[in-house]
Amino acid sequence: MIAETVCSAVAVAGLGIAAVTAYRKRFLAAARMAAYALVPLGLVMTGVVEWLADTAFSPTAWAGFAVLGCAWALFATTRAVERRRGGGRGTRKERKAAARSARPDAVAPAASAPSLGPASPRPASRPAATDDFSDIEAILKKHGI
Repeated sequence: MIAETVCSAVAVAGLGIAAVTAYRKRFLAAARMAAYALVPLGLVMTGVVEWLADTAFSPTAWAGFAVLGCAWALFATTRAVERRRGGGRGTRKERKAAARSARPDAVAPAASAPSLGPASPRPASRPAATDDFSDIEAILKKHGI
């Protein structure tokens, strides 16, 4: 008797929290909370808590199975909506970071490069690797190495 009361109270509290969440315009989260809240009520109504006490012929038990079916349908619907949105269970920080990265930059990346005119190309006869090594040799000689 105590277990049924506790499960019913948990279900009512969960539905209340879901209602507050829906009031805050977070309908997907509210539907998921309602689904979680209906599970204990469905388990009590099916008689799982009382372990098969006249479950087969009890209209309350079949109503409990219907409630569990509604909870499962809510779970499936919210998952389908999440997948269709392309979202996930990202946190608020992750969603804000994704929104920030999606914004176009205020300044084009090439705009920060100085425009001093056309750069003079290196002579084709001298390879770049030799130029790099000569710079390194000069630095080493400067430090006495």
